[in-house]
Amino acid sequence: MMSDLNVRVLGRAGRITLQRPKALNAMTYEMCLAIEKTLIEWKCDPKVELIIIDAQGDRAFCSGGDISDLYEAGLKKNYGYGQKFWDDEYRLNALIANYPKPYIAFMQGFTMGGGVGISCHGSHRIVCDTSKIAMPECSIGLIPDVGGSFLLSQVPGNLGYYLGLTGTQMNAADAVFAGFADYYIPKDEWFNVIEFLEQTGDFSIIKNYSINPGKSHLSENRMIH
Repeated sequence: MMSDLNVRVLGRAGRITLQRPKALNAMTYEMCLAIEKTLIEWKCDPKVELIIIDAQGDRAFCSGGDISDLYEAGLKKNYGYGQKFWDDEYRLNALIANYPKPYIAFMQGFTMGGGVGISCHGSHRIVCDTSKIAMPECSIGLIPDVGGSFLLSQVPGNLGYYLGLTGTQMNAADAVFAGFADYYIPKDEWFNVIEFLEQTGDFSIIKNYSINPGKSHLSENRMIH
């Protein structure tokens, strides 16, 4: 498997680990295709009872899609490359959202843009004290992509509009409140949780490790009409 991505089966878990920490685990087009291919193969594999996706490094789970190739293609007026990239990426997001097995994402640090797409559509989304989740493409005039517009439509009240218009970063408590995450588990417990999931395939353990993420600034400062 490519060095940017480590795909393996450990115990009862299918493991996908992003391995570009120096690039904040930005997702390349090749990584997108590889994740999709792997998930399709694991759909009907009885040895794989659940999926765990995580990433190397402390700074980011995934800072978004690697747009360097998109930029170069755009300079050459090759707009078809970008259309193909997003078409395939959105198909991956839809696959994750409708995946028949538990899809468990561990989202430390920056989780933005394309990183949101490969984590926040999962069934079990875990954050920690360093988590920073956002749709920064909104800040440069783009729509919230990778299914972000759907996620934002589920946010309580009018906060989806606020997040979509500003690209504001959410901390762990904000992400849980806004529905971009489900569980807050301290980072130093993640190894134990993952090891248990691998050994047993029992995702109910996640709730036992989850604790209150604290106060959400979004919740405290929103205006209720």
